[in-house]
Amino acid sequence: MDRIKHIWQRIRQLSGDDVYERYLAHYAEHHADEVDGTPPLSRAEFFRQWQDQKWQGIKRCC
Repeated sequence: MDRIKHIWQRIRQLSGDDVYERYLAHYAEHHADEVDGTPPLSRAEFFRQWQDQKWQGIKRCC
């Protein structure tokens, strides 16, 4: 069962499905004690910002 769980976690990591969970872990480790006290982005805000960054600018081959 642990092997299946590990494989599933790896699939989620490779596909980007766990990106929000990784963001929360990073936030807790590196930004939780900041002076301004801003909370992490909600899931919806995070994905909206991620999509905006992904598709910002010119996206073409030539």
